[in-house]
Amino acid sequence: MSSNRHPADAHDVIRVRGARENNLRDLSLDLPKRRLTVFTGVSGSGKSSLVFGTIAAESQRMINETYSSFVQGFMPQLARPDVDELSGLTTAIIVDQERMGANVRSTVGTVTDANAHLRTLYSKLAEPHVGGPGAFSFNVPSVTAAGAMTVQKGARTIAEKTTFSRVGGMCPRCEGMGKISDVDLAELYDEDKTLEEGPFTIPGYVPGGWYVKIFASSGLYPADKPIRTFTKRQMHDFLYKEPTKISIDGMNMTYEGLIPKIQKSMLTTDRDAMQPHVRTFVDRAVKFITCPDCEGTRLAEHARTALIDGVSIAEATSWQITDLASWVERLREQHTSASVAPLLGNLSALLDSFVRIGLGYLSLDRPSGTLSGGESQRTRMIRHLGSALTDVTYVFDEPTIGLHPHDIASMNALLLSLRDKGNTVLVVEHKPETIAIADHVVDLGPRAGAHGGQLQYEGDLAGLLSSDTLTGTHLERRVQLKEQVRERSGALEIRGADAHNLRRVDVDVPLGVLTVVTGVAGSGKSSLIHGSLPASEEVVVVDQSAIRGSRRSNPATYTGLLDPIRKAFAKANGVKPALFSNNSEGACPVCKGAGVIYTELGFMETVSTPCEECEGRRFQATVLEHTLGEGEQARSIADVLEMSVEQAREFFSSAGAKVPAAAKLLGHMEDVGLGYLTIGQPLTTLSGGERQRLRLATHLGDKGGIVVLDEPTTGLHLADVDQLLALLDRLVDSGKTLVVIEHHQAVMAHADWIIDLGPGAGADGGRIVFEGTPAQLVEDASTLTGKHLREYVGG
Repeated sequence: MSSNRHPADAHDVIRVRGARENNLRDLSLDLPKRRLTVFTGVSGSGKSSLVFGTIAAESQRMINETYSSFVQGFMPQLARPDVDELSGLTTAIIVDQERMGANVRSTVGTVTDANAHLRTLYSKLAEPHVGGPGAFSFNVPSVTAAGAMTVQKGARTIAEKTTFSRVGGMCPRCEGMGKISDVDLAELYDEDKTLEEGPFTIPGYVPGGWYVKIFASSGLYPADKPIRTFTKRQMHDFLYKEPTKISIDGMNMTYEGLIPKIQKSMLTTDRDAMQPHVRTFVDRAVKFITCPDCEGTRLAEHARTALIDGVSIAEATSWQITDLASWVERLREQHTSASVAPLLGNLSALLDSFVRIGLGYLSLDRPSGTLSGGESQRTRMIRHLGSALTDVTYVFDEPTIGLHPHDIASMNALLLSLRDKGNTVLVVEHKPETIAIADHVVDLGPRAGAHGGQLQYEGDLAGLLSSDTLTGTHLERRVQLKEQVRERSGALEIRGADAHNLRRVDVDVPLGVLTVVTGVAGSGKSSLIHGSLPASEEVVVVDQSAIRGSRRSNPATYTGLLDPIRKAFAKANGVKPALFSNNSEGACPVCKGAGVIYTELGFMETVSTPCEECEGRRFQATVLEHTLGEGEQARSIADVLEMSVEQAREFFSSAGAKVPAAAKLLGHMEDVGLGYLTIGQPLTTLSGGERQRLRLATHLGDKGGIVVLDEPTTGLHLADVDQLLALLDRLVDSGKTLVVIEHHQAVMAHADWIIDLGPGAGADGGRIVFEGTPAQLVEDASTLTGKHLREYVGG
């Protein structure tokens, strides 16, 4: 047998040469295939630019090029990353932290195919038999139709009568949403006004607008008389009429009653995904109550009454997944026929994947929009765990987010199992526990933004530990327990908390100190704090949810930073401030100030291309002639928006361009570790951790109050955690009460008080298992958190 290596086996690395995407500085390296590579470095050092923006992006672009030119015409045109050479790429599967879509019909079961398996199972085994899988789907309505069908047979045309019926599982009362809306008519319009006067108090229904014009010109009721004078028939047409064709000014339009129009345009979206002004209106005008017909299960009566061993599909999807998995396993023992056994086997394997990945505490009927970023990422992982694919590149973005130290070992095992199948696993990560299992480590830095983008270290873990890089020096560093904790100034009482899995919890949250709420994922931390803290102006919640706003929004607009900047430009040049707004008079007329042209491709992904008129700078050329600053330091408004927070703070602190209000806000953004962010970059490009720190920056100047932080260490390098702890101390010392939901042991060790929930997740959690100081928790060490914190400070 020849010992010569086959040429095909020589392609064992991914070669990257001259990567310059975003802040990368001509980066070149080789990544071993079929190994686990972890990318480290401070936030903004270039990890995502290398892994997602270069390697994964080029893989996806090249896969798209394998389709025919006809198909490519319907696909987004992906630009080639800024890199000299990329070779050895394999198909990339990206598993990121983006939250699940907020569609009200989307649940954990529908996004993972678990519901599809369950529906098929019930269509085969349930008694009485009510129909196929669609009969158990809350997204499929029951339909019956009758009419004539024309059939062409040779020279003859024959008309045949036909009927059609489909049995769906959707509850007809709530249309599969589980809730019905009760609309307060008094919040929709002023009944003393006429339609010509513009009576509506609904967002978008402005006098002279199309919505109002259709109502006023419908001819179904008088437009010049107050609404309260309408007859019973006229009021029905105004509020509830089904879609009807009408003619307005010679144009054919569709008229629909006010209530169904609002329901379709505003109430089919999850509340959290609504724009702020729409959400405010909905909260004011609409009350949502559990559907009395289906009792919130979303299902029609026949789907609720068809049972397997006395269990309905509604009951099965409401169970905790660990309990559902046990039930399915019992069914496997009872039903061994060829028609059902494979289905039960696949369903059992899928549910076991939930448990293995640490999501056994969820239920299949949980709305997908309520999942955290970490839960969403782990839910996406499920479809890959049983995959037979090999030689695939899996790309993960901080898969340990939202995981207690106890759960990280399970996640590590899953990453290693994907590697051991013969896949290349690339992980962007900060947690030492996951860096420790890497076959290969790539460290970028030395700092963030313009000070990053360089290769600091490449090799094994032992080499990283002995290197003098920021990651190497911090990897084994430990935050020590406080010798002296702060004294509380009072307490916030929570009594009988029973949201989700909480078991009538009574707890006092101390005031005037740093309190850390911890426990395994699913133990009830968020339910206790977000669901039980009394709503008041004093409680400010700073979490990682998406920041509301359009794709034009950026850190400068969100924080209010742009207002003093625009005024400074206007004063320096003797013109109006509106000229320096890309949403107002100064906007480029072609792209309307967006900097890019968006091309909608129907159901495909929207494609954006830089505007050729303004070259992506968003403003008219005449506006860019106006500058702020002296001599060579003078900058246009577009130049300012392209600065990092750090550069902008220096600029607005300089003599020729001093804007104290702007410099102060930029200083707050630097304090929370966002000095590397470009102040004009779209908010949609920020990670969950960056969004949270941006929110926190807007509250740094507030006096007193209670601030709730949800995992503030998300996306933070070990060196950045030190800066965060110093910031938390400053906030408490300024008179604030801090309540932090956190898994990071460094934050636990630095706390004044710890509230630990558990002992497990879901039905096994929901209880207070420890209250006290970190030192007492380490000494006690009876809970999972206590054991891991003792190991941490002992290291």
